Amino acid sequence: MIRTLSCLLLLASCGLLHAQPAQPLTLERVMADPDWVGPPVEQAWWSWDGKRAYYPLKREGNRIRDLYVQDVAGGAAQLVDGAARAGIDASDPVLDPQRTRMAFVRNGDVFVRDLRNGALTQLTRSEATEAAPRWGSDGALIWRSGHDWYRWNAADGAVTHAAAPKAEDDPAKPPKPDLLREDQLRLVETLRRERARREAAREQETDWRRADPTRAPAPVYLGKDVEIAATALSPDGRWLLVATERKQDERGQGGRMPMYVTESGYEEFEDVRTRVGRNPPRAQSFWLVDMRDGSRRELETDALPGIADDPLASLRKAAEKEPLKGSRPVRIEDDGDGIAWSADSRFVALMLHSVDNKDRWLATAEPTAATLQSRHRLSDEAWINWEYNQFGWLHDQRTLWLLSEESGWSHLYTVDAGRGRARALTSGRWEVSQPALSPDGTRFHFACNRARPGDYELCTVPSTGGEVRELTDLGGVEGFVASPDGTRLLLRHSSSYVPPQLAVLDADGSNLRTLTDTRRPEYSAHDWLQPEVVQVPSKHGAGTLWGKFYGPKTLEPGRRYPVVLFVHGAGYLQNVSDRYPNYFREQMFHNLLVQRGYIVLDLDYRASEGYGRDWRTAIYRRMGHPELEDYLDGIDWLVEQRQGDRGRVGVYGGSYGGFMAFMALFREPGTFKAGAALRPVADWTQYNHEYTSNILNTPDIDPEAYRRSSPIEYADGLQDHLLIAHGMIDDNVFYRDSVVLAQRLIELRKDKWELASYPLERHAYQQSDSWYDQYRRILELFERTLK
Repeated sequence: MIRTLSCLLLLASCGLLHAQPAQPLTLERVMADPDWVGPPVEQAWWSWDGKRAYYPLKREGNRIRDLYVQDVAGGAAQLVDGAARAGIDASDPVLDPQRTRMAFVRNGDVFVRDLRNGALTQLTRSEATEAAPRWGSDGALIWRSGHDWYRWNAADGAVTHAAAPKAEDDPAKPPKPDLLREDQLRLVETLRRERARREAAREQETDWRRADPTRAPAPVYLGKDVEIAATALSPDGRWLLVATERKQDERGQGGRMPMYVTESGYEEFEDVRTRVGRNPPRAQSFWLVDMRDGSRRELETDALPGIADDPLASLRKAAEKEPLKGSRPVRIEDDGDGIAWSADSRFVALMLHSVDNKDRWLATAEPTAATLQSRHRLSDEAWINWEYNQFGWLHDQRTLWLLSEESGWSHLYTVDAGRGRARALTSGRWEVSQPALSPDGTRFHFACNRARPGDYELCTVPSTGGEVRELTDLGGVEGFVASPDGTRLLLRHSSSYVPPQLAVLDADGSNLRTLTDTRRPEYSAHDWLQPEVVQVPSKHGAGTLWGKFYGPKTLEPGRRYPVVLFVHGAGYLQNVSDRYPNYFREQMFHNLLVQRGYIVLDLDYRASEGYGRDWRTAIYRRMGHPELEDYLDGIDWLVEQRQGDRGRVGVYGGSYGGFMAFMALFREPGTFKAGAALRPVADWTQYNHEYTSNILNTPDIDPEAYRRSSPIEYADGLQDHLLIAHGMIDDNVFYRDSVVLAQRLIELRKDKWELASYPLERHAYQQSDSWYDQYRRILELFERTLK
């Protein structure tokens, strides 16, 4: 069923954008369920003919996402429901080399759409979840289900089971030598005869399977002592690349998180992660399997440049640890994203990371040679970025493209798969993100922030090199996707108070037209305070600090304003941009604070995203120190430029922002009169391995970095007012962090602090009651201490 989308969602086309008068801004309204704002367009994709756009929207008062379709030429969106859902296209389609068909996965099944006539063919229908469809040069399609691979031949429509790797011992594998077994076979003729018959039957079955193309492939047995981490089949179906890792029976001790408010009425417990350094990622091995005969060869990593170097040798020695021996262990990206076959199956490319994440190699291998060759190496004495690791093949199947921070900024490169000579397609003190090759392979489109770090536009550059052009002038580009014929682009864009919306434009940047406005009338009617993007000079050698300033339109002469500093979370996140902020509630709260006479500064402190490698790694081995310097510079700027009162400064933030609120109050007593630390890290030895080990190494070899960076080590410095707020079932930053810190403050006989606990909240709060209660406490704290 397809129904027209109501006017409540398409306000622009229905003429209701400002139909309701604004209601007074209250804390209850600011912290209400964000449904009152209106649902963002979270993603969008094209119909096969490029005439319509599909996008899901969150249903009000529910977690369900309804699907809508809209003609890009104009008109209202329509709800797609019931039987109509069977004929739709899906996101992330892949085009065949001839651009006559596209394949996609919808509801876990594989479909092929003929772009010449629109015919839709469903290739699978099962409870299993298919993934990773890829076309080969011969027009065949491959995909995987779990670690098994399947192949569809367009010529005859046949689907074959192409590969079946198993983490088991081969039944034909000879048993280990055993004198007792040998004696039994020597003494008992019947045992010898039955064994010979079994082996003959197995050999015959193997011969028949190889000779009969209608039979399923023979299983690839990899051994019972390993786990399969990832697989990738070559498009021609001959070669299977498998990444394995050794099973580890003894793992570090995990946590047991209590839950007190439960449906059962009893206390319940949830298993949670281990701590940093207890369970480092496992080393992986890489195997090339010839599916014709099941033979396999290992792709050795010992020849990768720098693989035997130990970047942590000096720290290891100082900690009296054994020196590293041999090559460092490596891994690929999770879920097989680190493996890419060329469409003609001649090359396989792997993006390999050292387990210590100090090195990243893009390597290739020709399956007939089974030898890894490094084509690009990126090293960082701190850590390789979690972002900017995408790569893929150009249409010539001999050239790889990749993102790299080797210049200090994320940029786009190409490299020859056979020779490894990298060539930069973009350069400058700005960053490339979300690169996508156009359907015809002639251009890349990507998000860029060339004008300033928070101004994101859609850019393009020829795939062979040339001029970089900005196609938009919006400031808040979120994402994009090209139509199947490459002539147009669906664009998601946002602004400070407008959640991501959908627009369409031609591939050359012309004819931009916004398709949606999903804001609710009450939200749109507010006269929101636009943040002023400001540049704060650093007195600590950091150059320019970018920030958002919230204050009255006209400052009263001679008046000094109380100051609130906001610290965004995640560390590596950008909140000072033209996009709709991650912290949209906090932005509305800042409006409320200004109404009550405060001025507010939100900084992208050192470690934030969007400012290049040096900015990102400034916190290496000293978290909380450069960032605090940045906020001290922010206070100076507010006092000098915006009539801030140095004697009335408060700070607040969640997660990493909560950690920084601790560091501010503990390390600069008297500077910050009050602070609110929400879901905060108090002790980095309690956090996870994936994040923490990159920045602080591991506690066993770099204990000083953990002592230097953990707020609990500075708790004796607290003399001002502190609010700690934490969800009790937080499985990211454990509630235990705040409990242990509370005990430390008790033992230090500190006063003027409180702990607010939220029994049903995890790291990202879900209930508006909890949001309201938390921010009521923050507001009361500031009103009590800064007024």
